Amino acid sequence: MLLVDVDGPLNPYAAKPHRRPEGYGTHRILTPRWEAAQRRRLAERGMPDRPVRPLRVWLDPSHGPALRALPFDLVWATTWEDEANTYIGPVLGLPELPFIRWAEVRAEPGDGVFWKTPEVVAWARGRALAWVDDEVTDADRDWVRNHHTGPALLHRVDPRQGLTDDDFTTLARWGALRAG
Repeated sequence: MLLVDVDGPLNPYAAKPHRRPEGYGTHRILTPRWEAAQRRRLAERGMPDRPVRPLRVWLDPSHGPALRALPFDLVWATTWEDEANTYIGPVLGLPELPFIRWAEVRAEPGDGVFWKTPEVVAWARGRALAWVDDEVTDADRDWVRNHHTGPALLHRVDPRQGLTDDDFTTLARWGALRAG
């Protein structure tokens, strides 16, 4: 399976607005979860009546067919959770995908390990996985090597560029090795 994060791999949020990568379109998205979180923040700052600004999300519609062409079952591994099926998948032409529901309280494992990493391993239950995220590091790779019994590829994507042809090539090669 391929676990896909949204912000970073699919939405190159860290790119400068005047340097949006080629092929990406701008989408203004106001999800219920984002709106609720922003309303709480505004209320805490004494501005409960201020309107909530939608998220600016850059998406490249070619990523949907490219992801579907890979030899993986796709799974959302994003804080968007089920909202990725409503707001991201349709833009990319993806069907409804399973998603990882994250714990309400995000425990930091320490030693530089990303908070998602233990939850990804627990969710995978030893199954082979590739994971694309802009937050994975060597600390996460080491943690997975020591806690996950199946094959795993943790592939970092530059959040200024999003998924590139090189990323898709790496994923296709790794997937082909597992399939053949």
